[in-house]
Amino acid sequence: MDDIVKAALVKWPNVPHCYAWLGLDARGNWYMRDDRVQAIGGFASGVPGAKGSLLRHEKLVDFIQRNYEHDERGCWYFQNGPQRVYVELERTPLIWRVGAGMQIAAHTGQAARLLSCNVDEEGLVYLATDLGFGLVHTQDVVHIAQAIEDGRLQAKAAIAAELPVRHGYVTSPAAQPRTKLR
Repeated sequence: MDDIVKAALVKWPNVPHCYAWLGLDARGNWYMRDDRVQAIGGFASGVPGAKGSLLRHEKLVDFIQRNYEHDERGCWYFQNGPQRVYVELERTPLIWRVGAGMQIAAHTGQAARLLSCNVDEEGLVYLATDLGFGLVHTQDVVHIAQAIEDGRLQAKAAIAAELPVRHGYVTSPAAQPRTKLR
């Protein structure tokens, strides 16, 4: 967490949390969701326009990613100064980028060590790592497939709807009972 964020938390300890205004898609992209967009539908609903506006400002995206964490309920959030901005997830809290040599990094840029691999009923690939659980970016599934074919990796079958409970994350904090303050 950035030092400026830590200082803001101390200075303003009782700022209300924010829900449904930020989303993370299945490719590791961040979306801003204003009131109008939220009224269209849930982030993962698939309704046209419900995702919101893709964030393209590199420094803003880097700031979000450096201050991206989860609470004790498994809800992921961006600590924006003194305010927690809870994140709506299209699939998982982390999106993995995988290199040809099986180097694994989260969409946030953090390197990770592989613990296990799952494939769901749609053929989507998920990794459990020392940083947490997430979906493999669609462009990198080829590297996982090659590792499975070569016998370097074994994938277990999974049911997508069961993954949040099994791995302790919440896809829609806005749909959960809300906590107002830290």
